[in-house]
Amino acid sequence: MAKIYIEGETKDERKARKEADKLRKEKEKAQKNVPQPEPVVVQSPISKQDLTTKNYIVCLKHGSKYSAEYVNRLYNMTKRHCTIPFEFVCFTDDIRDIDPNVRIIKLKDIGVSGWWYKPMFFDKNLELDGNILYFDLDVVIYDNIDKLWLHAPDKFSIIRDFNRSIRHDWNHFNSSVFMFRSRTLGYVYDNFVKDHGAHIRRFHGDQDWIYAQIKPEKGTWTFFPDNWIQSYKWEMRDRRDLAKIGNHRNFTVKAKPKLIKGCCVAVFQGEPHPHQCEDEWVIENWQ
Repeated sequence: MAKIYIEGETKDERKARKEADKLRKEKEKAQKNVPQPEPVVVQSPISKQDLTTKNYIVCLKHGSKYSAEYVNRLYNMTKRHCTIPFEFVCFTDDIRDIDPNVRIIKLKDIGVSGWWYKPMFFDKNLELDGNILYFDLDVVIYDNIDKLWLHAPDKFSIIRDFNRSIRHDWNHFNSSVFMFRSRTLGYVYDNFVKDHGAHIRRFHGDQDWIYAQIKPEKGTWTFFPDNWIQSYKWEMRDRRDLAKIGNHRNFTVKAKPKLIKGCCVAVFQGEPHPHQCEDEWVIENWQ
């Protein structure tokens, strides 16, 4: 190798430069001989299923209580706040004005109405084969909901009923949001359709029926953490601000809701519905 001379460089400086170059080359050679670690791949609990198992976000619209606007806004909110691939599906008897990007499945006439169609999602012959994440139409999704899929992918997950805000030991179900693997809890629907008339007379609503069926099956279900999904009227706002105004209940004053860490969904069980609430936070997020 040819010697390198730098003009003006002294003998001692040249010697120091050569020693530094020698050390640098030895270090580079040593680094090349060190085996590089394999890249670490972190998989989510459902990532292994992504290629074989579809994810569906579903909703129910029966009758005229909620307009197509509720379906479309729910669809928009899920698109903004979910990064896990999914197909949005609406089960309805009225397809008018629903966003064309929403997949429609027509409701079958099984002799029930409104929320009593929810046991249908447990039908072992449901048209959808995959992970089901259900939302009521009267919710406001305002932060990322990926964790709802990941919480307990092998179990039925549901909200602990909002009476928890009054009784801390309250462990009933609220079916505004739930997640499970379709076609795995067929008995919930099979038992319902055997005598749905009697069950509707006995139980206040669908969530009471679902609770009676699934609660005894220990190890097959779990609650979502309370802080992830909150009641807008009872937990995010002060229920004492509610009063009958005109033909429906509403807040007597506008206010900002209490937003706790981890919460991503606000549920409007009963009045006011999102389109009736005048809080700026609701107007900003329900779209």
